Amino acid sequence: MIEIKVPTVGESISEVTLVKWLKQDGAWVERDELLCELESEKATFELNAEQAGILHTVAKEGDTLHIGDVACKIDETAARPAGAPAQEKQVAGEKAAAKKPADQPAAARAEAAKPAAAADTGAVKATPVARSIMADRQVPAADVKGSGSLGRILKQDVLEALAHPGRKGGAAAFSRGEKREKMSNLRKTVSRRLVEAKNTTAMLTTFNEVDMTRIMEIRKQYKDTFKEIHGVNLGFMSFFAKACCYALQEWPAVNAYIDGEELVYHDYCDISIAVSAPKGLVVPVIRNAESLGMHEIEAKVAELAKKARDNKLSMEEMTGGTFTITNGGVFGSLMSTPIINLPQSAILGMHKIQERPMVISGRIEARPMMYVALSYDHRIIDGRESVSFLVRVKELLEQPELLLFGKDPLKALLEV
Repeated sequence: MIEIKVPTVGESISEVTLVKWLKQDGAWVERDELLCELESEKATFELNAEQAGILHTVAKEGDTLHIGDVACKIDETAARPAGAPAQEKQVAGEKAAAKKPADQPAAARAEAAKPAAAADTGAVKATPVARSIMADRQVPAADVKGSGSLGRILKQDVLEALAHPGRKGGAAAFSRGEKREKMSNLRKTVSRRLVEAKNTTAMLTTFNEVDMTRIMEIRKQYKDTFKEIHGVNLGFMSFFAKACCYALQEWPAVNAYIDGEELVYHDYCDISIAVSAPKGLVVPVIRNAESLGMHEIEAKVAELAKKARDNKLSMEEMTGGTFTITNGGVFGSLMSTPIINLPQSAILGMHKIQERPMVISGRIEARPMMYVALSYDHRIIDGRESVSFLVRVKELLEQPELLLFGKDPLKALLEV
C-alpha cells in the first residue's frame, strides 16, 4: 500500500485544503493520473498517483491538511479490474475518440448535433415530461430549480422557468434564502494581506488622467499585423507595463520596499499583474519586464491570465514582484483607490476608458480618457516622487513613441 502525502509547496506554506477528489474512493487509477485538487494560501495544485492501483481516500473534501499528511493510499498489489483497459489501450481509445466528425458513423454525428439544451438535461434528475419540455424548448437545466424529491425537476418547475425567463434557477419572487460556504485559503490570504496593507502602511493615493487617443490609434492601425507576426493580441497592458518600467527606473523609490529598518531598491522591474481568478484575486509576476518587448509582455500576460483562470499558477509565478498594475476598467470601474500589494510600496490602478469633453488648443473635443490612480506607501515614497512618477507614466502613454527611447526621439538626436 503506497501512501500519497501532501508535498512541500513553499517555504511559508504549512497547510493546504483538499478542495475536490477527482477520483472516487475504491476506483482504479493509472500511474500519474490526477487524484485530487489541493489549495494553499497562494495557489492550487493537484496530487498524482505514484503507481497504478485501487485508490483508498483518507482525507475528505474540505479537510485542512498539513505538509506531510497522508491524503490517500493506493493498493498497487490489487489486480486490474476486467473493465479497466490497459493504459496503452486507453490512450489509443482516446485518440480514436478524437477523430474527425466526418469519420464518425452517421448515428454518432446525429447524436452530437442534438441541441445543447437537450444533452444538458440528460445528467440531471427530471421527470420524463419535464425533460421532454426542456429539450423541446431548449431550456438549460441550470435555469430550472427542481422542487421534487432530492431536487428532481418537475413539469411545473420547467413551466415556471419559462414563465419567468429572467429569474435564475426559477427562484421564487421575494426569496429570502441564504447560503453559507467556507472561505477558501486563497480568499482568507487575500483578506489578511489587504487588512495588513491598510494597517501597516502610510497609504496615500494620487490621481491623474490619460488621453488614450494615440494608443487607440496605434492599436487600430497595427493590431492585425501585430497578431499576424507575433501571434498575440496588442492590448493596453503592454503599453502600461512598458511606461511603468521607464518611470520606475527614473523614480527608484516607487520600485523599492521597506525591510525592517532598511530600504531595498531594485534595478529590475518585476511587474505583478492583478488577475481575477475563479477562486479570488491572484497577482502573478512578469519577470524583468523592463527587458521584454511589447509582444513578449502581451504573451506573458495572456499566459499568466490563462493559468490563473485554470488554477494552474505555480508558487514561483505568484511570488516576488516589485510593482503592481491592476485594471478595474475591464469591469467598468471609472475610479478607485487600489490597495498596495505587500511588501511592495506602490500599485497603479487602470480604469475604464470613457469619452469626455477636453479643451485641446482652445477647442473642446471628445477624447477617450482614462483615470489612473497610484496608491503608495508614504513612508518610503514622497509626494514629489509619486506625482512625478504618475505624470511620467501619463507622458509616455500619451506619446507612445517615447517608449522606444524613454525620451523624445528629436531630443535624443540633439542630446538635449
